[in-house]
Amino acid sequence: MGLSDVSNILWRERQLMELLLFKLEEEQLVLASGRDRWLAHATREVETVLQEIKHVELDRAVAVESVGADLGLTESPSLRALAEHAAGPWGRIFEEHRKALLDLAAEIDTMAAANRDLLTRGAIAAREALVALGDVDGATDTYTPRGIERDAVNRIGLINEAI
Repeated sequence: MGLSDVSNILWRERQLMELLLFKLEEEQLVLASGRDRWLAHATREVETVLQEIKHVELDRAVAVESVGADLGLTESPSLRALAEHAAGPWGRIFEEHRKALLDLAAEIDTMAAANRDLLTRGAIAAREALVALGDVDGATDTYTPRGIERDAVNRIGLINEAI
């Protein structure tokens, strides 16, 4: 493999990371809208892109190690080391790839943290709603542990008050 091959793999990785950022933003919009119907689909799309990124990262690791060996670098050289030792315009190209990947990783981290926060707040709100309905344990049983039917009238009254 040559430097061009490594650069092409890095371009593919950047494209996938941008797609991941888009999918995370899509997931965030679903979370913020409260339309949970599509949340599983959005999450599955994020997971699919993450799997593809893992495959490309493996390709990159193999290619970088091969090129690194040609340049006399140690095993698994970093992009910074590759940029410092590559001849001609390749050093600048690899440094640009490195910077773009770092920027994308920071954006992805921020978006993922925001999504986790939205999910946490949603779970807390659901728990509080169940508690307000008198379901302290989070279970929506209509029977007590002894098999006695719960008072359906009181439960309906609480639901009406909550609405």
